[in-house]
Amino acid sequence: MHAAAERHGRMDVLVNNLGVTRPRSSFLDVDDAEWQRVFDLTFFSAVRTSRAALPHLLADNGGAIVNISSVNARLPFPMVVDYSAAKAALSNLTKALSEEFAPQGVRVNAIAPGPVRTPFWTAPGGFADVAAAGTGKSAKETLDEVVPQQMGISTGRITEPQEVAELSAFLASPRAANITGAEFVIDGGQIKTT
Repeated sequence: MHAAAERHGRMDVLVNNLGVTRPRSSFLDVDDAEWQRVFDLTFFSAVRTSRAALPHLLADNGGAIVNISSVNARLPFPMVVDYSAAKAALSNLTKALSEEFAPQGVRVNAIAPGPVRTPFWTAPGGFADVAAAGTGKSAKETLDEVVPQQMGISTGRITEPQEVAELSAFLASPRAANITGAEFVIDGGQIKTT
């Protein structure tokens, strides 16, 4: 962070966008080492980068942190229980950092996407392949048809990466100057209640 701030003369924005998991059949399939790995990459990476960026953001009279959480922070989904718990922790961290640093000019918000068409879903062995097993459909057909239906996505499709990127850019911009401590769900209507 220090090198980036020095190179560019200031720091205005930090986007924490990392998550890792793999599908499982049960909570009992996740050992302590896997819990630690998922929390290290999905939650503690955001803790560490935020801690490193905040002195620069504060020194430059404010800025924004955007954390990419997940609808899984709110939804019980046993196949990714460790990931869901780590994203719930990230959503809570967002609120705590906003409460502490918004008075000093640093806005902190989160985006909670539902399924997004990324390699997490589309790569060989990814979630689309897992979901397609036993359906008689290809991974693409499963992602385009079965997943939205099974997950109750009202728009009938999963989110595109550009949609998350555009919301991130807005939250990082001065146009969102009075938005902090918020979590924006972008899931096509998957979560039916608040």
